[in-house]
Amino acid sequence: MAGIAVSTTINGDSVEYLCQPDEPLLDVLRDRLGLTGAKEGCGTGDCGACSVILDDRLVCSCLVLGAEAQGRRIETVEGMAHGETLHPLQQKFLEHAALQCGICTPGFLIAAKDLLAKNPDPSEEEIRFGLAGNLCRCTGYDKIVRAVQDAAHVMKQA
Repeated sequence: MAGIAVSTTINGDSVEYLCQPDEPLLDVLRDRLGLTGAKEGCGTGDCGACSVILDDRLVCSCLVLGAEAQGRRIETVEGMAHGETLHPLQQKFLEHAALQCGICTPGFLIAAKDLLAKNPDPSEEEIRFGLAGNLCRCTGYDKIVRAVQDAAHVMKQA
């Protein structure tokens, strides 16, 4: 396959891959690199299920081309845990039952991580606003908001 050679950093690791000029980053992550955490929910950037952090900015990976990752830093849900130790957000999502079917969960986790990196002590309103780009059809959001609040508290204590 002829394609564009890309060198990038994903979850702290140097990565190289070939992709087509019109191939979304989401497809590169899932199909070429085996990072299947980001999900395709809509393909139009409306649901947030494919959220990743690209150079400290939350983006929908279905709207970014794989070739645009050249020389950039990408964080995916796979990079949140450290070995067997879950990130506080992951742990609190479990404790608060803030997930059901799981399609939206990776996007919510990444969006919450981005939010807490920028605002370590958000109000409920700020959490809801910060997660507004992510849609869930199962949980009703309250458990997700409580999980993020609890994780923020734990992370401040650490």
